[in-house]
Amino acid sequence: MAACGVEKQEPIDREALVTRNNPQVSAFDSLASLSVGNGEFAFTVDVTGLQTFPERYSEGVPLGTQSQWGWHRFPNPQNYRPEDVWKEFDFGRGHKELYACQFKEPGRRQDASDWLRINPHRLHLGVVGLELGDSVKVEDLANVQQSLDMWKGTISSRFTLNCIDYEVQTVCHPTLDMISARIADTAHSGVNLRFPYPTGRHSDDACDWTADVKHTTEVVSRNAQCAVLKRTLDETSYYVALSWEGKARLSEKARNYFVLIPEADTLAFSCRFTSVFPATMLKEDSERPVLEALPTFEETSLASAAHWKKFWTDGAAVDFSRCTAPGAKELERRVVLSQYLLAIQSAGSFPPQETGLTYNSWFGKFHLEMIWWHQSWLALWGHADLLERTLDWYETVEPVAREIARRQGFEGVRWMKMTDPDGMEAPSNVGSFLIWQQPHFIYLAELVYRAHPSEEVIRRYNRLVQETAAFMYSFATYDEMGVRFLLKGCIPAQETLRAATTVNPPFELSYWHYAMQVAQTWRERAGMQRNLAWDELIDKLSPLAYNEEGLYLASEDAVDTYKDIRFTSDHMAVLGAVGILPMNALIREDYMKNTLHWVWDNWNWGKTWGWDYPMTAMNAARMGEPEKAVGALLMEKRTNTYLPNGHNYQDGRLRCYLPGNGGLLTAIAMMCAGWDGCGVANPGFPKDGAWDVRWEGLKPMP
Repeated sequence: MAACGVEKQEPIDREALVTRNNPQVSAFDSLASLSVGNGEFAFTVDVTGLQTFPERYSEGVPLGTQSQWGWHRFPNPQNYRPEDVWKEFDFGRGHKELYACQFKEPGRRQDASDWLRINPHRLHLGVVGLELGDSVKVEDLANVQQSLDMWKGTISSRFTLNCIDYEVQTVCHPTLDMISARIADTAHSGVNLRFPYPTGRHSDDACDWTADVKHTTEVVSRNAQCAVLKRTLDETSYYVALSWEGKARLSEKARNYFVLIPEADTLAFSCRFTSVFPATMLKEDSERPVLEALPTFEETSLASAAHWKKFWTDGAAVDFSRCTAPGAKELERRVVLSQYLLAIQSAGSFPPQETGLTYNSWFGKFHLEMIWWHQSWLALWGHADLLERTLDWYETVEPVAREIARRQGFEGVRWMKMTDPDGMEAPSNVGSFLIWQQPHFIYLAELVYRAHPSEEVIRRYNRLVQETAAFMYSFATYDEMGVRFLLKGCIPAQETLRAATTVNPPFELSYWHYAMQVAQTWRERAGMQRNLAWDELIDKLSPLAYNEEGLYLASEDAVDTYKDIRFTSDHMAVLGAVGILPMNALIREDYMKNTLHWVWDNWNWGKTWGWDYPMTAMNAARMGEPEKAVGALLMEKRTNTYLPNGHNYQDGRLRCYLPGNGGLLTAIAMMCAGWDGCGVANPGFPKDGAWDVRWEGLKPMP
């Protein structure tokens, strides 16, 4: 805890910190569903502890069963290809550039862009609920008591139905895509497994319950205690392994609908989802393979408890219990719940979806400009290993990124924006022109190195750091008249701006300056010579453009930034130029502080997103205005709402939005541990005695 001069203190009681923020549910609330998971797989439940009433939660926080591997494509008889949606542009860089675009005019190009955006899409792997009867409604449940024990990863649910008491405990295995549950009820209600067909819609629970004829579920193996179901959807297939303790009967109630009914008052079962037949369940020493049981509920509970204890004790912790400021208790709740949610939803082998593994948004695909918001906190909070688990994906999609750069006439690799596990670029008239996802790989690799400085980290990431920077250099345009480098022909993070006219957006300029310097540092760490051309780019990048009032513009061409509502809506990306990034030679501190004040007083906050609040907080902290830093995190706006389960609510489409949670944790790390050279303890919190924030294990930001 030497960062920023923090003095020694008594160790934080990690278990007390976590458990006092365990969410509690006492009535049906479609926005209060709870989840268990492990980063590769997540399972979200209703008040029964399973997924008994998925239809009632479909417009809230849906009851998802999603994994990193579970994807599907609709048939493609017309053989739509990526080339069908390429469109040529000339942004004055001396060569034509081909971008993957959405087409609005009827015809093959429109049909192709629609198909390529929708496919592949993430699957809902199956609903696992209590078999209470077709006429039972969630309102029929009485005496609801539900809690999530984040220290152990266990959801405990109690309720009464028809004078019968039910008790359900639900856990997720830490290394398998598997849930286990124990149900106690004298009605012997049992469990149902229902399987939907995907909808292919932009944002929904991915459950089409009207298309049973389009997919099949068959029992391919069973014995007295286990069964394996094979799911087939067009050319996609996967398996669901079910194992139970005691006597129970598995039967098919309807197409794609199975029921497990126990003979005793208690049913314990495990349900695993897998992309390949679960061969580990077979005994090879018999003439005919015999299915083995999955880990039991007790075994899974113990494994879950050990996993979560390690997570909470190995990582950093921030304790607000000694704070007397209004909002401190709520801020602690958000911080603890955000760690849990991001660990189960946004810490897997692929970059995260904006709605994690809860339900589909943008067809279940992930956005690479958001990976920093989902995952930068991991390295700052002592979980760099989870960040590295995701960064490995970049290596697998490098050929695709290299081809994007090549067809547009650039060097190196151009990382895609909206994509899928194979790295395919979803056509878009906005996303294809974004560039701020490009430096993220360099920034995140640097965070990993700072967490674990070693030759191994350099060997692991340096090649892609250099290839990423090679694109960044070739993308910049040298203006001989102005003797400077420009960034143009792009849509910036503030997406209300246009590619054809935007020149020198401030956040992207600052990010180019920072990331190219880091890439040079990595060359030196690897024993390479500095690239002199890159040094020239760093020295001659255009400074941020400003107006006569000393306010930084949304871009150099946006001279009406503070008069046109188009420029004062969406993300206030200008603040990202300092905060996310350190101060640099392109920026005047007094002008940036002026800009912060104007944004604070005048911005169209109703058009912001969840990560805009931590971005504002980080800027305010670096500008020496901790009151605004805290105020931004606690600002009472719709898109800064945190639900009882910790999810960051945006609107009716995005009822959970994990970049907001991740941004919160990154901002808190900076506000506590500071940044390189800040020299102050808790620089993001007011020094009025009301914010006695204690923390341990955090890393400072660059």
